[in-house]
Amino acid sequence: MLAFQSAGAAERPNIIFIYADDIGYGDISAYGGTGADTAYTDRLAANGLKFLSGYCSAATCTPSRYSLLTGQYAFRNKGARILPGNAPLIINPKQPTLPKFLQENGYTTALVGKWHLGLGSATEPLDWNAEIKPGPREVGFEYSFHIAATGDRVPSVYIEDGYIVDHDPNDPISVSYAEPVGNEPTGISHPHLLKVQADEQHSGTIVNGVSRIGTMTGGQKARFVDEDMADVFVEKAVGFIEREKDNPFFLYFATHDNHVPRVPHRRFIGSSSLGPRGDAIMEFDWCVKQIVLAVEEQGLTENTMIVLSSDNGPVLFDGYWDGAIERQGDHKAAGPWRGGKYGRWEGGTRMPFIVTWPGKIEPGISDALVSQVDLFASIAALLGKPMPKGSSSDSYNVLPALLGESPQGRDYLIQEALGELAIRQGNWKFIPPGGSGVIRDRLGIDQNLNTPVPKNGFLFHLSEDPGEQRDLAGKYPEKAKELLGILKEVAPEKF
Repeated sequence: MLAFQSAGAAERPNIIFIYADDIGYGDISAYGGTGADTAYTDRLAANGLKFLSGYCSAATCTPSRYSLLTGQYAFRNKGARILPGNAPLIINPKQPTLPKFLQENGYTTALVGKWHLGLGSATEPLDWNAEIKPGPREVGFEYSFHIAATGDRVPSVYIEDGYIVDHDPNDPISVSYAEPVGNEPTGISHPHLLKVQADEQHSGTIVNGVSRIGTMTGGQKARFVDEDMADVFVEKAVGFIEREKDNPFFLYFATHDNHVPRVPHRRFIGSSSLGPRGDAIMEFDWCVKQIVLAVEEQGLTENTMIVLSSDNGPVLFDGYWDGAIERQGDHKAAGPWRGGKYGRWEGGTRMPFIVTWPGKIEPGISDALVSQVDLFASIAALLGKPMPKGSSSDSYNVLPALLGESPQGRDYLIQEALGELAIRQGNWKFIPPGGSGVIRDRLGIDQNLNTPVPKNGFLFHLSEDPGEQRDLAGKYPEKAKELLGILKEVAPEKF
């Protein structure tokens, strides 16, 4: 594996990660998207470096977030899977993390938005009515304002610095993903109360007219309003930027758009031709605008590096009938790539990936192979600091590629989907035998996504076959064998 040394003198810019949720490669106009005008994200792409081969590490949210913050592939942690809303923290507080590393090097660190990495200890039941820990603070975030998991999972509340916002001790909160708690209406018992109809999995407690996964009782004053979520997150993120303008800071701004339930603010309704899903993409783009404007208004533009990407590929139907499949028209959420969220096809992990730093990064387009798991090692190199003791070797320093100083990134990268792996090396993509491409088609365009992988695996040449339609494993068996060998070396526990 190629690992670059630090490029040039050490720098200490402000660092902002804008992390979209379930937004695919083809959902952004700058990457060919149609139907939703992402003008402000496009502006970042035009003013920075737009990567064509930028990846998240997994095709689902929790594993990708784990990898981004720890610099370790999530398949090495058996707990790093899609979590319920009451799961314990899956990052060991003793484990090196990017926010903790930055904090130790003089940065003020903040999480604003979606968390979904667990809260509390595995050895004790979590009390939502007291201080919630361990959590973001224990893994390096000095300030945090977030939801516990996702909008479609209870508890439907905000948590700030370890405490539920607007918590009323006279109305204690209880949450369960096993036996139902309380006697509040659910999507099963009271479907007439719903703003959007949901499948059985998403038909638990109704909050704000939306049924969720799991049940909760209590916390009536603390419950969030989906339509206001983007505004609330932006307000907290902008406030942090304003407070810390005189200090180096790291902001992990993890939006909820466009994860289900897609219930954007009314000012975005009808702003796209794609229905609620496209309107939520427009809402995400507005969030990007507000963050960039805050940086500009504080005079921080030339001392701030912004990285924008998404946690996994797109999904149209994911439990709520909001017309995303029916309204997609000619829009291709994954761009030219096959599949999307939950699958090992390219659409599951190849992401919009944009890096800007005016005055330091020349605008352009890069085909360097880079992964979000590399951000830890690359930022350490930027600061001229060694990786902390005990850090994973999965994170590679690709700083020259991120700065546009080199057309080369990784030699290869690993892709994960629901615990199954694939590998890309150059233009070659290999999916090893066993498992399937995806649980089922969630984009409404490819009913063959769940085709079992044959005994020789799937081998594709992406520059000639971006849609992964022509299996070349039989024609180039030695290449398939070579890539399988790398997978076995990197992840022997999986084979």
